[in-house]
Amino acid sequence: MGATGEARALPRLAGKTAIITGIASGQGRSAALLFAREGAHVVGCDLDLDQAEQTVADIRAGGFTADDAVCVDLADEIQVAQWAAGVERQHGSVDILYTNAAATRFAALEEISYADWQWNFRNEVDVVFLPVRAFWSLLAASGRAAVVLVGSTAGVTGSVTAGRLAHTATKGSVVAMTKQLAAEGAPRGIRVNCISPGMIRTPASESNLLAADHPMHRIAEHIPLGRIGSPDDVAPCALFLASDEASYVTGVNLMVDGGWSAVLPG
Repeated sequence: MGATGEARALPRLAGKTAIITGIASGQGRSAALLFAREGAHVVGCDLDLDQAEQTVADIRAGGFTADDAVCVDLADEIQVAQWAAGVERQHGSVDILYTNAAATRFAALEEISYADWQWNFRNEVDVVFLPVRAFWSLLAASGRAAVVLVGSTAGVTGSVTAGRLAHTATKGSVVAMTKQLAAEGAPRGIRVNCISPGMIRTPASESNLLAADHPMHRIAEHIPLGRIGSPDDVAPCALFLASDEASYVTGVNLMVDGGWSAVLPG
C-alpha cells in the first residue's frame, strides 16, 4: 500500500509473454524495453543479433526478463516455424505478438524492378504473415491474446514527394490483413490491431527519406504537431493495443503520425 492507502497498480503486461520481431533498433527496441518495464517477458529476434542481444542485456540490466535474442529470417518459412516450436517448448503459449520487423525499398512505378517489387513483399508482408501463422495456435492457447501489426501512413495515402508504389502496396496489405485476422481471431480469443506510423526518425529513415537531398527531409513543417516522431512515440500505442486496457478493441488501424494523414499536404 502507498502513503495514500491505495494499492500500487500492477504493470500493464504483468505475467504476459510477448513476441517482438526486430528488437535490435528503432521501434522494435523501444517496444521491447517498454513491454519489459510493463511486466512482459520479452521474446525477441532480429537479423542483427549483436544489437538484439544488447537490447536483451539492457532489459535484464533494468531488472526485467527476456529470452536470449535469436537470429531469424522472418521471410523464411522453416526458420520461423523452428523459432515458434522452440517458444512453444519453453513457454507453452504466447500472449502478445508484435510484428514490428520490416524493410523496404522506395521507387516509383517507372523505376521499380519486378525483383524489387517481390523483395518488398517478402520483407514487408511475408515477415508479417509467417510469424502470425506460426504463433497463431500459441496465441489461441493463451485464451486472451493480442496481435499488433505495423502498417504505415503509406498504406492509406499516396505521396507526391516519395516514389513508393511497392511500399504503399505492402503496407496497404498489412492494414487489410488486420481486418481479416481480427475476424478470424475473435472466436479464438485473439485480438488483432494495427499501428500505422507516419514519419519516424530511425536509422533507416535518416538514411533515405530524411536525408538532406530528399524532398521529404523538411516534412516536419507539414505535420500538424510540428515534429518528426520517434520510436518512443510509437511504442506506447503498441503497448495499449497489446494490453488488457484494449480488451474491446480489435480490427483497428491506429494512425501514429502527428496528424499528417488527417490534413491536406503542405
